[in-house]
Amino acid sequence: MEAAHMRKRNRRPLCRKIVLKLPDLDHAKSAVLNSLSSPHSRRNYKFAMEQFITWYCSEPRLSLNRSVVLRFRLYLESLGLAAGTVNQRLAAVRRLAYEAADSGLLSPELAAGIRRVKGVKQLGARTGNWLTQDQARLLLEKADGEDLRSVRDLAMISLLLGCGLRRAELSALTVEDLQIRQGHWAIVDLVGKGGHVRTVPVPTWVKQAVDRWRESAKVTAGRIFRAVSRHGTPWGEGISENVIWYVVRRSADRMQLEHLAPHDLRRTCAKLCHVNGGELEQIQFLLGHVSVLTTERYLGCKQDLEEPVNDRFGCLFSRLSVNLR
Repeated sequence: MEAAHMRKRNRRPLCRKIVLKLPDLDHAKSAVLNSLSSPHSRRNYKFAMEQFITWYCSEPRLSLNRSVVLRFRLYLESLGLAAGTVNQRLAAVRRLAYEAADSGLLSPELAAGIRRVKGVKQLGARTGNWLTQDQARLLLEKADGEDLRSVRDLAMISLLLGCGLRRAELSALTVEDLQIRQGHWAIVDLVGKGGHVRTVPVPTWVKQAVDRWRESAKVTAGRIFRAVSRHGTPWGEGISENVIWYVVRRSADRMQLEHLAPHDLRRTCAKLCHVNGGELEQIQFLLGHVSVLTTERYLGCKQDLEEPVNDRFGCLFSRLSVNLR
């Protein structure tokens, strides 16, 4: 009994760190990345945490507390980043502090203070980029051609415009995903962002463009889209998301369109569905959105830029002329 009492009295109290060194930060960063299931989340969180670690180690070694994270938020705002980007990187820093506290590397009081750091308020909403129906038709015409690369590019852009796919979904699309459901071709059980599963109907003209590419490249199984060599022959077992980006940019340059991204074609698909009488709920199912508010933001329903209200009172000064490209 006396020996046990001596051991209990000599036991030192647990001392939490307030200043984290580089090995401690790397350990907490690895714990955060291992807890994330989505590869896109791991990529974004890894970049945000590495940016914070580089900034934190370049400063004098202060304790990792709420004041330091507030200074980091001011640093992010000084870079001119958008509010959503700043908030996403602050969320990664909070997650880093949680894992450090759970591992015994940081005081729980300091982690709780970091949790109370508020993000940047996002005032208003940015305007999305859409194509009109004539512009979408012209984009497909510019992508069309007789060589194998043009046939592949036309099939890619057709799926982006006609089905509203994301780049990751398009690059991972396989031959087995295309099936007939209720007498209509569809991409069945497509696993999208966040692991959400949906079924995407495929219009007839899109299916014809895909079949033309498959017949030309002799693709019978596996991923549908492959790389095309400079000699005009298919090779490899798939393509990356960057290939889709350059395909859209190359077709947009032929139309002299600037700032057109593959995700803009997804917005265009939603916009054209809504303009031609598509129901909001069905558009939500097509795009795979969890919230209908996200679908409304894609459509730009709140503000009408085609017939704005300030055009209703007519021209106030007739000598001025404006040239629209």
